[in-house]
Amino acid sequence: MDDFRALADAVAADIESGRLGPGDRLPTQRRFARDHGVAVSTASRVFGELVRRGLAVGEVGRGTFVRAGRHNPAAAIAEPAASRIDLELNFPVLPQQAGLLARSLEGLLRADALAAALVGPRPSGTPAARAVAATALTRQGWTPDPSQILFAGNGRQGIAATIAALVPIGGRLGVEAMTYPVVQGVAARLGVELVPIPMDADGLRPDALAAAGPLRAVYLQPTLHNPLGVTMPVQRRAALARVLTDLDLPVIEDTIYAFLRADAPAPLAALVPERTIVVDSLSKRVAPGLTVGFVVPPLAMVERMAAALRTGGWTASAFAIEATMRWVADGTLQLVERAKHADAAVRQQVVRERLAGFAVHADPAAYHCWWELPAPWRAETFVAAAARRGIAITPAAAFTVGAGRAPNAVRLAVSVPPVPVLAAALDTLASIARNPGGDNGLE
Repeated sequence: MDDFRALADAVAADIESGRLGPGDRLPTQRRFARDHGVAVSTASRVFGELVRRGLAVGEVGRGTFVRAGRHNPAAAIAEPAASRIDLELNFPVLPQQAGLLARSLEGLLRADALAAALVGPRPSGTPAARAVAATALTRQGWTPDPSQILFAGNGRQGIAATIAALVPIGGRLGVEAMTYPVVQGVAARLGVELVPIPMDADGLRPDALAAAGPLRAVYLQPTLHNPLGVTMPVQRRAALARVLTDLDLPVIEDTIYAFLRADAPAPLAALVPERTIVVDSLSKRVAPGLTVGFVVPPLAMVERMAAALRTGGWTASAFAIEATMRWVADGTLQLVERAKHADAAVRQQVVRERLAGFAVHADPAAYHCWWELPAPWRAETFVAAAARRGIAITPAAAFTVGAGRAPNAVRLAVSVPPVPVLAAALDTLASIARNPGGDNGLE
């Protein structure tokens, strides 16, 4: 009989309704069995089913806890809960930027300008918009040809369109062994197999890519990698470019965080322009509420990428393109970027102070950091303990590709809370990490 599944359904309903909250400890299996009039073996199967569904996490001798969230790829695009301190999603919006952005849009509200911005969406935008976008995308050693720039609704849509254009159903896409969770969700929906490529302190290993077997493309973040914060050095980029050339392999270069590291080495697009598709957006540089994504393929791939954007429904609206390009053209974007450089530096200083003594890895320019947890903590139980204190963080498992064991670590996204709230949250996390017993529920 499947009685244990019915009991698991009942507990799951309590979790979904909020009667059991993230971090709450479930009763012992023996007590659960007694309360429900079932055998202990049945209770064990109930708890196993809850863990399998991603609703609970537990360790022998410590207990079983409601998870802070289902950390599958969909979690990366969920809406943040208003009642928690969000160290899970990374959308930096500065208090002063709304006024700056509003001034740039005053001209767009004229009837003639607005009429031009209300036309149907086109992946190629207008020649004027492409010329402006080229200035926003220029990196050290690389300036895109405006004729190759395409517009997506946002960076995620740009990634989805690029994968769809390059990798057929059942095809293999190489990714860093720790990668952006949305890529995992996109691949699953497109029927694409992800192949994790091992990394080291400098990022993806070229020798491991060469040994990965036949791939249709590879996706990576060479600057301020999410979640590890690694920026690939010049020598590694050069070695990777040689392997990509030898394999005749297209590479999707995600530069979403590159604006924070103006001193980063030249992008792969400057080293292997004939096989690099750059994907970027303004969601981090400006705000997620009104953004545009960019896809910059080699000239030979422009039509294929444009078709993928059109057929997937991933094109940007003309209004969004016009609004955001005004911010680029009049210098507003540059002002906001500079303010975010300073803001990220302040927040990383807070991280260094509040988490001193722990194994925290972060680039001083980044909006996220990687925390290797101290024993006896496991990532999932630490996430649950943090959730009990109203703090949302992300375990390494959310970024891990394949069946390999996830590192015992968490990512902290530090861009959303006000700095004093961030400092207090980090103090709380440090206290939890230093005291695995007591009210953290791991005694």
